[in-house]
Amino acid sequence: QVQLVESGGGLVQPGGSLRLSCAASGSIFRIYVMGWYRQAPGQQRELVTTITNTGSTNYADSVKGRFTISRDNGKKTVYLQMNSLKPEDTAVYYCNARFSDYSGKNYDYWGQGMQVTVSS
Repeated sequence: QVQLVESGGGLVQPGGSLRLSCAASGSIFRIYVMGWYRQAPGQQRELVTTITNTGSTNYADSVKGRFTISRDNGKKTVYLQMNSLKPEDTAVYYCNARFSDYSGKNYDYWGQGMQVTVSS
């Protein structure tokens, strides 16, 4: 059984910082891409950022220059450093992992999500 355990969400003032973490565990042979998505109330889930197993990154325009994704392949963990947070960053943040198990089957897995609220 695979789990994505997220941590680090919470309440922060505008201009502040938060660091999110997502650790994968279970029957995972290789993780190809890990990333973060978010969903604000009344809106669709959107891409925030992704990182491949070779370190290539992709960011939404709205977070470029403020957010940084990183990854520890040995720990099967992805991090999201969020700086200069704005009220419009308020959303539920979801971790995502695309991986294969030892039989070669591919999966697209989601964490349960955690709230990030930017407010004074």
